[in-house]
Amino acid sequence: MVTRMEGLGCSYEEIPMPLITLTFDYCGHDSKDGEPERDRAGEQRARHAIERLGAVDIQCVDDIEPPMDCQADFIVRAFGDDHSYCAFTAHAVPKLRAQGFRVEIDKDYPFQVVDPQTPWFAAIEPCDDELPDWFSLELGVEVDGKRVDLLPLVLELIDRAGEGEGGLTSLERGFPSTYSMRVTDTHNVTMTNERLRALLHVVIELWQGAKPKEGKMVFPGVRAPALVPLHETFREEGTRISWRDPEHVAERAFGVMSRPKKAPRPAALRATLRSYQEEGLAFLQHLRANGVGGVLADDMGLGKTLQTIAHICTEKEQGRLDYPVLIVAPTSLTGNWQRELGKFAPHLKVTLFRGPGRHALWGELPGSDVVITTYPILVRDEERLSKQHFHMAVLDEAQAIKNTTSLANKAIKMIDADHRLCLTGTPVENHLGELWALFDFLNPGLLGDEPSFRRCYRGPIEVLKDEDRLEMLREQIAPYILRRMKREAASELPEKTEMMRLVHLSGNQRELYEQIRVAAHTEVRKVIKSKGLAASAVPIFGALLRLRQVCCDPRLVQLNAARGVRQSAKYDAFFELLEGLLAAGHRVLVFSQFTTMLGLLGDGLAEREIPYLTLTGATVDRQAKCDAFENGLADVFLLSLKAAGTGLNLVSADIVIHYDPWWNPAVQLQATDRAYRIGQQRPVFVYNLAVAGSVEERVMLMQQNKQRVSTMLLGDKPQQTPGLTAEDVETLFSPLEDGERGGHVRATPRVVHAVHEDVSSGAA
Repeated sequence: MVTRMEGLGCSYEEIPMPLITLTFDYCGHDSKDGEPERDRAGEQRARHAIERLGAVDIQCVDDIEPPMDCQADFIVRAFGDDHSYCAFTAHAVPKLRAQGFRVEIDKDYPFQVVDPQTPWFAAIEPCDDELPDWFSLELGVEVDGKRVDLLPLVLELIDRAGEGEGGLTSLERGFPSTYSMRVTDTHNVTMTNERLRALLHVVIELWQGAKPKEGKMVFPGVRAPALVPLHETFREEGTRISWRDPEHVAERAFGVMSRPKKAPRPAALRATLRSYQEEGLAFLQHLRANGVGGVLADDMGLGKTLQTIAHICTEKEQGRLDYPVLIVAPTSLTGNWQRELGKFAPHLKVTLFRGPGRHALWGELPGSDVVITTYPILVRDEERLSKQHFHMAVLDEAQAIKNTTSLANKAIKMIDADHRLCLTGTPVENHLGELWALFDFLNPGLLGDEPSFRRCYRGPIEVLKDEDRLEMLREQIAPYILRRMKREAASELPEKTEMMRLVHLSGNQRELYEQIRVAAHTEVRKVIKSKGLAASAVPIFGALLRLRQVCCDPRLVQLNAARGVRQSAKYDAFFELLEGLLAAGHRVLVFSQFTTMLGLLGDGLAEREIPYLTLTGATVDRQAKCDAFENGLADVFLLSLKAAGTGLNLVSADIVIHYDPWWNPAVQLQATDRAYRIGQQRPVFVYNLAVAGSVEERVMLMQQNKQRVSTMLLGDKPQQTPGLTAEDVETLFSPLEDGERGGHVRATPRVVHAVHEDVSSGAA
């Protein structure tokens, strides 16, 4: 049995379709020569075998008129596109041959396919001196002895994906199960959906808009780990990639993507590391060994400081600490670093480089093991510090450089350090540009420049809600970020219960809220109409600020209409709650972002003769205040959310009250973690006070969406998308309602119970 496959134009819109001619070989005689002794039953079985593969008897097709000289017996219509025709060839030819057919393929047949098991080649070559540490990449197969680079074809697909909503996700939904790429006039490379996706993803990560050089795709070496998932996909499908890589770029990439090896605890460290902290040490050592920077993004209270100190001790113990380690921290946390280093690693020589007398210490820096300074000092002494070589630069509360135009961001990039590390529990607070800022310091070039990152990731993710791009970004940064949640890492922690306690406005306070709301809503609508939503952020948030102040206490509002309003439902509810908690023997942290509100609460505590302490940005000796509270000098600690939300250990408290909600739930969570951290022995209760049906309750509901991109990047996959829309603005400025109950705050992994309570203004 002989089948001959051709591709001829037929009258059906002159689209080339696969044609099959079937002949039977009787001892050298073609069945069409009229051999009298024929196996009619066998011939019929052969025809059925071809038809089962999807071919149709050409005489039975009414809407196609083959050319007069066409001798074909069958035609393959499939779905009428190259992908289906190539899929037919890839599937039918081996099937027919396995059944005893001799298959001949016309040299001009346009749907020939490269054997799927043909080894692929990958060539990584260094670019010229104009692009140091940049490489060109070819990736493809051999066709008739000639290497064919498929990356230009993949780039064409990506260009198409950039058009229209949905981007790459929309494109991939349209992929057939077997995709073909035409590489010559007659030959095609077919690949599974999984292999094509892997190709698209690796090209996007490597490419990010870089202009081809001499017709080849180029990429910085720091992005080479993107090649590893592609290699794994090919290996799982049984296809080998032959690497030509004289600079061992792929080898280094596999090192970055490999699992961190266990690192021994340094002998000089005066601390017992928990198992997850040992994993953190292994992660930090892994980053250093592979020459890349990373983010230790553990939940607040899990000991990022201790893990970093253990890392420094290991470097010292193994003889690699030839130059000092620079630690840059907020001013309020430098003392904490000095104490922790003295406690856990007293053998290290530590220099605290801050204050007016710091210049006298300049000569001590080269001989120090650790130099501690602040972000403001880094900016002021940028030129001088940039001349000192450091073994490692560590940024504590690294979100301080999230603004790419800030002086701190520019100054830290001038520091000469062999290794770079960021410590932050919130790598993304508001938008993906903050993540780019961190990685531009840690591994410049990994996420491309800012415009290409915006085009490849921020736009598709934040505007088009492209889930596939979000997952790609998560996979790209995953090797460089270690994130553990408190409940998962520290099982010895007690329970934490979060409660939303709603209060209801009435009387003059309610009238004041509505009066301000109506005026503000009208003004905001005018601004949006004239400037657009994107350019109206300042007036929108200014108007919302006044509404939030009314909810806290009318005395915060600097308007004539508020002067005569003395009623405050939340103020009264707070003291009712507080007095009950103190009577039960609890110790309480109270957070507000309004320092004036803390002053009013302080006055109320003094009137009731309740001892208290206060910590704001104006507090000179933060640690002295914290020590006083921990030593029991007072049971109530009033704290500014901005000044005291990080870097403090207040585990003697078991109650946290957030007097007013903030837009970013991660900031509130950090503040809560002043009490809910390693060392806490009692269950912790968190009260979120909010006015029912007001902008406050709606803000708390919107907080859930705020975390979406951040949590996705750190491993979770929530379902909603963030972003302040015109609809959000209308919701925030909608009339005050009683009993708006959509508002259960979604429980995070650290929340064991979520309770919703109401407190009426009458009860208060």
